[in-house]
Amino acid sequence: MDALALFCTGALIAGGIYWFVCILGPAEQRGKRAVDLSGGSISAENVQDNYKQYWSFFRRPKEIETAEKVPDFVDTFYNLVTDIYEWGWGQSFHFSPSIPGKSHLEATRLHEQMAVDLINVKPGDRILDVGCGVGGPMRAIAAHSRAKVVGITINDYQVNRARMHNKKAGLDSLCEVVQGNFLEMPFPENSFDGAYSIEATCHAPKLEEVYAEIFRVLKPGSLYVSYEWVTTDKFKSSDPEQVEVIQGIERGDALPGLRNYTDIAETARKVGFEVVKEKDLAKPPAQPWWTRLKMGRIAYWRNHIVVTILSALGIAPKGTVDVHEMLFKTADYLTRGGDTGIFSPMHMILCRKPEKTEEISSS
Repeated sequence: MDALALFCTGALIAGGIYWFVCILGPAEQRGKRAVDLSGGSISAENVQDNYKQYWSFFRRPKEIETAEKVPDFVDTFYNLVTDIYEWGWGQSFHFSPSIPGKSHLEATRLHEQMAVDLINVKPGDRILDVGCGVGGPMRAIAAHSRAKVVGITINDYQVNRARMHNKKAGLDSLCEVVQGNFLEMPFPENSFDGAYSIEATCHAPKLEEVYAEIFRVLKPGSLYVSYEWVTTDKFKSSDPEQVEVIQGIERGDALPGLRNYTDIAETARKVGFEVVKEKDLAKPPAQPWWTRLKMGRIAYWRNHIVVTILSALGIAPKGTVDVHEMLFKTADYLTRGGDTGIFSPMHMILCRKPEKTEEISSS
């Protein structure tokens, strides 16, 4: 019996090592190990309290569209979720259409490269990544275009993570990361040759404010492309089930109210942009962007067990289980939004800052 117990114990340990190293993925690939999960810039003992404050604030998204505290709570959100995102998803915190014969990583890179191709930048141009996260898209775009990319994120922990990843990838000479609020960017007027945002400006309380800032810092004649989170023409605000799905997405992703797809171009024109092209990249013939979420349900449960164990052992901060459970539920809402077609995370808009603004600004 003792020999059998010893054998079983050894098998469990070996299985656990295989689970962490082979199934969950090495840190070199994902960027974060399960045993290193943290609360970002939030001290371990305060993670659970910050989660409760976040959840209380975003419980009713439509009621906080003008709240001045939104940027602070978006910062809190990314302190809570950044490590979990890196560990469970990767370094690019966004979706992309599935591509037959391509891995999720390859599909993600092609989605990112398309953004920079749309804004027609040249090697050496200085472009802006609005809401850069830990810099996954930034590195793909810099390597692809050889442009110099300046990323801005409100979260100081993400700044440090992005700089570490940039240096490790050998792209720190092309990639710069700045901590700041994209509603009040620390850049002079007419200072960028192009700009892009990938599923980031959805966090702005008012889209007009962030678009106006992007317009301000772009050089006249330069292009800006954004992939926006929107409700589509299939969304019916009179349908309680659809409303539940949209509000679930808003609460679980720190969104002060999702915008309708019709609002995007209207807002861009309002701040002075010319709209060059607009297209929902999630529509057919594009393959479902939510396939990865469906395929990852077993992984979510597996990861949740891991997080629960690490939290119980005191390795992961108290509250990490709550955050992971929130993200698990949000993934279900996102999948339902994709399945029903009422939500898209990639409504693409390509804009140009008119040449004539140079004359206006100098008059």
